[in-house]
This record gives sequence, C-alpha cells and structure tokens, in this order.
Amino acid sequence: MTYEYLLAGLPELKAGSDAPISLEKLDELFDEQLRASDKALLDLLRAPMNEETLEQGLKAKNRFVRSWFEFNRDMNNVLVAQICRKHGFDVKQQIVGEGEVADQLRTHTTQKDFGLNEVAGDWTEMLVLAGIEDLMKREKAMDAIRFDWLQSHTEFDFFSPEMVFAYYLEAVMLHRWSLLTIEEGEKVFRELVQDMKKGVKLD
Repeated sequence: MTYEYLLAGLPELKAGSDAPISLEKLDELFDEQLRASDKALLDLLRAPMNEETLEQGLKAKNRFVRSWFEFNRDMNNVLVAQICRKHGFDVKQQIVGEGEVADQLRTHTTQKDFGLNEVAGDWTEMLVLAGIEDLMKREKAMDAIRFDWLQSHTEFDFFSPEMVFAYYLEAVMLHRWSLLTIEEGEKVFRELVQDMKKGVKLD
C-alpha cells in the first residue's frame, strides 16, 4: 500500500526551518489513514527511546525501522564513547547493544577513531560530535545527521510507508528545536555524565 494522497497533501519539511504542520495534526492524519500494520510501526517510532523500544525496533520486520534504530544506537554509542574517554569513564560499561560499531568501540578504546575506519560507512561527522562544546549546537548537529539519514534512506521510496515514517520523524525534530531551551540541553548532559559516574548503563 502506498500513500500518494496523504503525502502529496503535506507541506515540505526543510532542515533548520520551523515545522509547517503541528504534530497533533500529523498524529490525527496518520492515525486515520495508515493501515493497521503501518500504524503499529509508527507507534513504535513515536514511543520514547529506551531499552524496551530499542529492542523492539531492532527486531522489527520492516528494514527501514530496523535500520533507524540501529543508526541511532550506533550514533549514541559513538558519542558516549567519546564522552567516556574525555571524562575518564570505562567505555566498555557504557556501550549499548551489539553489532560492528559496538564491538569496535569496546575493543579499540585506545585508537583515536575507535577503529571505526574498519566499519563500513562515514563516521567522520559522528566522531567530531563530542568536540562540540556548545550543547545546543551538538544536539542540532546530531539531528542534522539524522535528518540527512532519513532523506538518503527514503530518496527512492515514493509514497511508501517508509516516507510517512521519515516525514514524521523529521517533523518531530523540527518541533523539538522550537521547544528545547539551553537550560534543558544542559540538564540532559549533566544527567548523562552523572549516570556514567555511577556506572549506570545508558539506554
């Protein structure tokens, strides 16, 4: 099933711009028009990211959904590894999940790039994230990487369920930046570092 009429009627989303449609309106449209199986996948993407939803996402039958969760897990792991190195924490205790990236981060802690040159993909942008001191700029840089990923992974999925999922995720990012304050960004970072000091494995 494709969603020509649904997607054709939605305004274009541009990275760095305000979202031209509210999330409430998107929720209403998608809940009304998506078939049940696609809505279930969107519900998973809409859920807060934690250990449970990550596990569900990594096991999803839809390849796009699986890849999205893998991508976010890997990006977060790369950032966490850099923060651990910077603050003298044990990298191995903080890396989440399995896969090539997680394995490299755990076993190549002394290498500048954590051995990611041996893993397929361009990790350059992710490796510089921890060096961005301004927390808001860092979070925006992460979302810019996510936005580009969504664009590239749906480039040829015309009117597909995957395009619907990507549109919603892009809209969420644009809305988040209209609401997030500097104070909130600093609070999240302080909590992140405090968790690592306690030896708590991050979700």
